[in-house]
Amino acid sequence: MILSRRPFSLRRFLILLAASLASLTATIFYFTTQPSTSFATESRDSHFGTKHDSELPTRLEQHVRTIVTQFAPRDHTSIAQLHAASEYIRIEFARHSADVSFQSYQVSGRDYRNVIARFGPDTKDVIVIGAHYDSYDKLPAADDNASGVAGLIELARSLAQAKPTKRVELVAYTLEEPPYFRTEFMGSAIHAKSIKAAGKQVSLMLSLECIGYFSDEPNSQEFPIAALKAFYPTTGNFIALVGNYKDGALAKRVRETMRIATPLPVYSINAPSIVTGVDFSDHLNYWNEGFVGMMVTDTAFMRNKNYHTQNDTPEKLDYQRMADVVRAVSAVVRSEAKLD
Repeated sequence: MILSRRPFSLRRFLILLAASLASLTATIFYFTTQPSTSFATESRDSHFGTKHDSELPTRLEQHVRTIVTQFAPRDHTSIAQLHAASEYIRIEFARHSADVSFQSYQVSGRDYRNVIARFGPDTKDVIVIGAHYDSYDKLPAADDNASGVAGLIELARSLAQAKPTKRVELVAYTLEEPPYFRTEFMGSAIHAKSIKAAGKQVSLMLSLECIGYFSDEPNSQEFPIAALKAFYPTTGNFIALVGNYKDGALAKRVRETMRIATPLPVYSINAPSIVTGVDFSDHLNYWNEGFVGMMVTDTAFMRNKNYHTQNDTPEKLDYQRMADVVRAVSAVVRSEAKLD
């Protein structure tokens, strides 16, 4: 018996192919961007601290200018300047926390140190917000990363009168930049390992990595993959939340909290490390220890042409929008730490 075979239909094949590609695109879109399923109805005025603080942009600029001008350079060979910068951070932290300390270690006979400010009870679960204070080479490094450190100092201010129900640690890291990037000597690697050795669990880590550069010029935003232009703005006037593909649900929650707290556009992406830039900061070392980590960033070199040049100077930053970033991160800490 000879079975008749249905004639091949090119049209049917093309329809199936188009449907498959559409499904794949939709899946990629969902898992990378975590689109909102509802609109936030909570008032932006419901959050605390720096939300109503009109002087926040001015203080952020003062911190950035102080770090850039008084402690230059901050590369790995400039030990005295790194120590002076860390002492400045310690003093600023101590204005708002009674529990501030250095986390010291040695690399090739040189002394380096993180600065840690702690808030709330000594719980097993820890929230970590961090930013590196060292610089690449002997550059000004205003956006990368005096901006993140300034934000960290002002987060300490916002927590001064708060009563979190779990431990919050604000950590200023040393040695994020080359030649120590991706090595065990990064300050964030030292801190992440110490958390794990203490038997604690990091329920959320946010790395503040370049948070002060914004542009309203069309096509000012670049992407590591051209296809991402279909999902994100091509104008660099937003802040990004970057995480790995496993933490999509948490990233969506954090992003929505940030959006409620600020008029600044907030976008998120969760992608594997093969996507350039996804792991380009201190959150990487918390991933390495099995913890949750995400980066809050203006996307650095994908927007800021001054990145890793002598032109990365304080006057290039937008302190009003930088203040919006700090307010948004403050709201996340308040929500995740369940402040009383």
